[in-house]
Amino acid sequence: MTNPTITVGNGANAEATDVADATASPRHHLLDLDDLSASEISDLLDSAEGMLEITGRDVRKTPALRGKTIITMFFENSTRTRVSFEQAGKILGADVINVTASASSVSKGESLLNTVKTLQAMQIDALVVRHPHSGAPYFISNYTDAAVVNAGDGTHAHPTQSLLDLFTVRNHIGDIAGKKIAIVGDVLYSRVARSSIIAFQKMGAEVTISCPNTLIPDEWQLGTVLDESTGFDGLKLAKNVDEAVDSADVVMALRIQQERQDSGHVPTLREYAERWGINSERMALANDDALLMHPGPMNEGVEISSDVAHGAQSVVEEQVRNGVAVRMAVLYALCAPGKSTRVSSGDEA
Repeated sequence: MTNPTITVGNGANAEATDVADATASPRHHLLDLDDLSASEISDLLDSAEGMLEITGRDVRKTPALRGKTIITMFFENSTRTRVSFEQAGKILGADVINVTASASSVSKGESLLNTVKTLQAMQIDALVVRHPHSGAPYFISNYTDAAVVNAGDGTHAHPTQSLLDLFTVRNHIGDIAGKKIAIVGDVLYSRVARSSIIAFQKMGAEVTISCPNTLIPDEWQLGTVLDESTGFDGLKLAKNVDEAVDSADVVMALRIQQERQDSGHVPTLREYAERWGINSERMALANDDALLMHPGPMNEGVEISSDVAHGAQSVVEEQVRNGVAVRMAVLYALCAPGKSTRVSSGDEA
């Protein structure tokens, strides 16, 4: 799903070097990854490298977005994503205001459109949105001049999560092209799964998924390889977890959403853990230096065992740390168009 109103540009590089002029038109929104090119994704990841350096300073502050106002508007519960966006904006010097559905006029019956128009009247610069309905950030982007960042919409997309996953993998194994990525879990409802499949495929990785046949789209069939007509050309649907994990460079477990168990997608969580849970025996099938990832929050003992979740191959906590740097890169790219593509080392505050 592509928003035709999106313009193409590149990300910002926050290395501690001299200021340089921007060389490309800025992207106005980040709603999904399917309309980004591999080079645009690489630009954002390169930018995040410099941003990561900033987060490691004793004084984690730069005036790069001083005077900018960023609003995070979350209609679903969130800890990692909301806090990391808030931290990212504040490190860059922006004013960050958090809005939740329960504390907004939406709880009084105000429509999403009127809420957006109200915020637009306050001359905000960016709006970070999480919403339970797929497509909500696209709708919002048509009614505001502010940059809109999709922080997760329904079962559709979670672009910044997938960018931080790419960033984490690249930091460990370098070039992602040709690497085998195994994604295990709730593919049907997971917006992380959809965005991550797109992201890794765009960067040239070989992606294989494994999950119960009740948790993939009806038209997909385990044991097959999808073609171009599906939008996921070359995606392999493994017959079982062992096949997916075998010789993998990265194993990503997805959360089983317990609130969906009443729908009968999985007989019991215990059965899921036995048949699809990632444990030390299954990780042993992957490459010796394979990475273990999880977008969080983890249901330990269900989709992932505690020993591997906190083991030497796990980069789950690193994913969280990298999320701040990646979201700094995104906010800078969207909110500082026409400025330098670098943040000077003299920009500390």
